[in-house]
Amino acid sequence: MSRQPRTQNVTTDAGEARITWVPAPAPRRVLAVSHGAGGGIEARDLKALAAALPGHGVTVALVEQPWRVAGKKVAPAPKTLDTGWRGLWPALAAHGLPVIAGGRSAGARVACRTATELGAAAVLALSFPLHPPGKPEKSRADELLGTGVPTLVVQGGNDPFGKPGEFPSGSYTLAEVPHGDHGFAVPKRSGLTEEQAMGILTEAVTGWLMSLG
Repeated sequence: MSRQPRTQNVTTDAGEARITWVPAPAPRRVLAVSHGAGGGIEARDLKALAAALPGHGVTVALVEQPWRVAGKKVAPAPKTLDTGWRGLWPALAAHGLPVIAGGRSAGARVACRTATELGAAAVLALSFPLHPPGKPEKSRADELLGTGVPTLVVQGGNDPFGKPGEFPSGSYTLAEVPHGDHGFAVPKRSGLTEEQAMGILTEAVTGWLMSLG
């Protein structure tokens, strides 16, 4: 694989998806991460991981779901998101390396729901939407608790979709970006810069990935 970022279009049953490959010089694993329901792969956390991880032997695959590639503004139903992810998986696994399934928000839910079925080595859930804002009774904890593989959740300390303290106990690891909202933005009064917040995030993810062996 070339060391220069490159894009690859993949036809799925949900439409044409796109992978932006950010290759590691000597890759040992692939981290595939998709975006949320309201944004794309330009999200600050995805960009930070794509910049930090290749130097640690992790090729990053930034995944754009078909609805995003088609220029639509609103994400489809979860079932359709899962269909797109399944269709992408053979391309993600084509290099013969272990693939960690990941994503932010809605993308994290997709990774959790399909991990065992697709043979993911692990799951990275960024800003997992534990519940809709203000509706803690509508929990999606079962998706997180049912991954069946090593799982890391990285959550903003002030995420309205679920603060770290709201998460149930389980066999996953939870890391916090202090003061972060659902997009890991931090207020100026927190004393943290965006760069520092992303440093906390990338350090947590890197350490966890290295612990997988």
